[in-house]
Amino acid sequence: MITTEDQLRTLYAAPGERAVRKQLARLDAHCRRFVALSPLCVIATGGADGSLLDASPRGGPPGFVQVTDAGDLLLPDAGGNNRLDTLTNLLHDPRIGLLFLIPGVDETLRVNGTARLRDEAAFTSLFAAERQAPRLVVQVEVREAYLHCAKALMRSRLWAPASQIDRSELPTLNQMIHDQIGNPAAPESQADMVGRYARQIEAEQGRPPA
Repeated sequence: MITTEDQLRTLYAAPGERAVRKQLARLDAHCRRFVALSPLCVIATGGADGSLLDASPRGGPPGFVQVTDAGDLLLPDAGGNNRLDTLTNLLHDPRIGLLFLIPGVDETLRVNGTARLRDEAAFTSLFAAERQAPRLVVQVEVREAYLHCAKALMRSRLWAPASQIDRSELPTLNQMIHDQIGNPAAPESQADMVGRYARQIEAEQGRPPA
């Protein structure tokens, strides 16, 4: 079992100079462009002392996360299950990590920093032109940013059409949750759930229902 960094380092070569130097203390033009094209990011947060870490996806149209002139990230909150895991964690521990993805691009962008929850109109109104004003905005002060190589997504073939499975290979989300919690009631169908989510997203984005 590996228990020290010295033991760990004996298994791997030292990182190359470029791998070390690519870590930036701010978002440069390339990072800003990556964020502008990204419709999906994964947020990692911690919580109160001793709690487990959490990773949660956030999505929207490309560029749904804004970059300020000062280089902060602004992430509008969107409707979810109201557990508020990410937001509660940030109240206890403001450290945050984000992984940005762009469909069809195997490279990713990793950003680390500290976050504040902003409910002032000066922040929420910034998103009013594209959608309903969010209840709050997560403001991230960037401390580290670096582009991550393509190997993980190349290995997974994530964007390849042949990698996609038919949705029927898995039970519906509602069926799985009913099984997990022992709910004997008939679950909502996949089609009904998708339709309900679509209506919620349309309302959130200020579009009339289809």
